[in-house]
Amino acid sequence: MQIQLTEKAAKQMKTILNSEAGDDLKIRIGVQGGGCSGLSYFMNIEQQITERDKVFERLGVQLCVDAKSAMYLEGIELDFTDGLNGSGFVFNNPNAMRTCGCGSSFSV
Repeated sequence: MQIQLTEKAAKQMKTILNSEAGDDLKIRIGVQGGGCSGLSYFMNIEQQITERDKVFERLGVQLCVDAKSAMYLEGIELDFTDGLNGSGFVFNNPNAMRTCGCGSSFSV
């Protein structure tokens, strides 16, 4: 699975995971139907994984992706921005044919 994290994204993910109680926590990355362009990204903290999840490590962060989301996330780069317009994770997806203005949804 080709998902890349920038150093800033990995650092922010580690900060989030360290603030949570629990062992063996991972960041789940996925897509779901919705948003103004058809599909939207989501991220959450995950402790339970299934046999259909792909689990891997990038820059010291354990990530998991469900099988359905994997085909939409192949080749993405996940960054973190903390600029004047706000802070948050940014998905740079080479598979997206169209994205919305807010950057949280896309179509393929």
